[in-house]
Amino acid sequence: MTLPVALAGNDVIGQAKTGTGKTLGFGLPLLERVTVPADVEAGRARPEQLTDAPQALVVVPTRELCQQVTNDLLTAGKVRNVRVLSIYGGRAYEPQVEALKKGVDVIVGTPGRLLDLAGQKKLSLASVRALVLDEADEMLDLGFLPDVEKIIQQLPAKRQTMLFSATMPGAVISLARRYMSQPTHIRATSPDDEGQTVANTTQHVFRAHSMDKPEMVARILQADGRGLAMIFCRTKRTAADIADQLSRRGFASGAVHGDLGQGAREQALRAFRNGKVDVLVCTDVAARGIDVEGVTHVINYQSPEDEKTYLHRIGRTGRAGASGTAVTLVDWDDIPRWQLINKALDLPFNDPAETYSTSPHLYEMLSIPEGTKGILPRSERTRAGLGAEEIEDLGETGGRGRRGGRGAAAEEERPQHTRTPRQRRRTRGGVPQDAATPADSAATAGETASDAAEPEAGSAGPRTPRRRRRTRSGTGSAPEAAEAAVDTAEGAEAKPARRRTRSAASKAAAETAPAPVADGEAAPAPKRRRTRAAKPEGEVAEAAAPEAGEAAGDAAKPRRRRRTRSTAAKAETAPES
Repeated sequence: MTLPVALAGNDVIGQAKTGTGKTLGFGLPLLERVTVPADVEAGRARPEQLTDAPQALVVVPTRELCQQVTNDLLTAGKVRNVRVLSIYGGRAYEPQVEALKKGVDVIVGTPGRLLDLAGQKKLSLASVRALVLDEADEMLDLGFLPDVEKIIQQLPAKRQTMLFSATMPGAVISLARRYMSQPTHIRATSPDDEGQTVANTTQHVFRAHSMDKPEMVARILQADGRGLAMIFCRTKRTAADIADQLSRRGFASGAVHGDLGQGAREQALRAFRNGKVDVLVCTDVAARGIDVEGVTHVINYQSPEDEKTYLHRIGRTGRAGASGTAVTLVDWDDIPRWQLINKALDLPFNDPAETYSTSPHLYEMLSIPEGTKGILPRSERTRAGLGAEEIEDLGETGGRGRRGGRGAAAEEERPQHTRTPRQRRRTRGGVPQDAATPADSAATAGETASDAAEPEAGSAGPRTPRRRRRTRSGTGSAPEAAEAAVDTAEGAEAKPARRRTRSAASKAAAETAPAPVADGEAAPAPKRRRTRAAKPEGEVAEAAAPEAGEAAGDAAKPRRRRRTRSTAAKAETAPES
């Protein structure tokens, strides 16, 4: 339906169910509008119409879809030798810039890298005759709409614009009205295919517990007639975890999600296409446009966000007339979300049946053999696995958790550690447990810490590790500490309580003792004291009378305790000072 309108040069809005061949619906008209040397040789074009600048542009939302569309266009344009280049992030800039310098006819790219190269003046879009927006609604959901508008503004005003997607929300239609000229809206449906889902796909929806889901998935993957399978998760962490669990259960599994480097993502997809891996666990990054032959089962490990995501997920099977099975596991918390999806798509699964890995109806509906467990038997582990597919060095520009590329090369170039790592041994009583004997333990217990730490000179035997003791004083053994505590207690009974003052006589002797003076040196000045000078004896007697009269009044006041020396000591030191 699309080819006659698109080959005539008219703008087209193409809408059809996933798996019905939209890529060649816009790919063949693009390849026909490109002028290549084969056209000059056949007399269909003049030599001055040849150019090395890109003549057609296809904008896609994801890297995986970019790679797939590039391969399809290369296959379709092989006879005319059309040069097709894919431009997307996660790869090094230099190979893409070199390919642009050599000349290219059709560019397939993601919005971010296209704008980046155009801003660096490495990519010229002035000669583009045809523009295609593939999976336009997904670009809208991912927030690429401003980038797409910037790209469109750099294109010539006179061009052909085509817009393709399985779902067409209102924002995409408004975009088409702004940048398209009298577009023809083509919506392709099969007469005997009612609803928005493909009739060849058998759908099952179960209410499952999150802790039982890995076991259920492992048993579903052992159903009769199961070929390649894709498992969709909502988060990157869940996808990585399920891939690891399936690998431990014996399945040849790979993962595709945003936390992986581009090299690891392409490695998993190549292994999946080549049959080395038969289970691909991925996020919604692989739910758009990915076409792999032989996918018989699609499992929604977690409920999708909306009905469009559900349609694209289950559309990975049942493609091009083939049949497939779609299984959706809905957790209790996701029942309201699933009911909205069910109502939007008019499906008969409003209340999914509660199902566990041991439920009989699960075995019956999915043709799982009786007695199947959650671990794949060794006799059926015939796939080569993800490790059989090499990781290509793409010169990745960044990304978290990347494997391969520059990260692997850096690890190989890093020098190895030359220092011997410390070996820790378990000891008991200063002797290793494997070599300890009762006699050795008794001998070692009598040694001191220094004897245990210093081996005898000239001894060729292994060095006895130092014995660690738990002591309270910080030094000595436990018996020594106990004896010291007893001596301290006896000394405390014999000695009087220690006071914080010295006797007056010792203070006077210490203060009046003259310091030794060397010949020719002046005697040092006496230290300054903060006490008042004592009065002579006569003044003391005279002052006693008034003080006696004041004693009666002082008796009512509380006595103030002062830290002073005795009056006799003051009297002795005053005349000398």
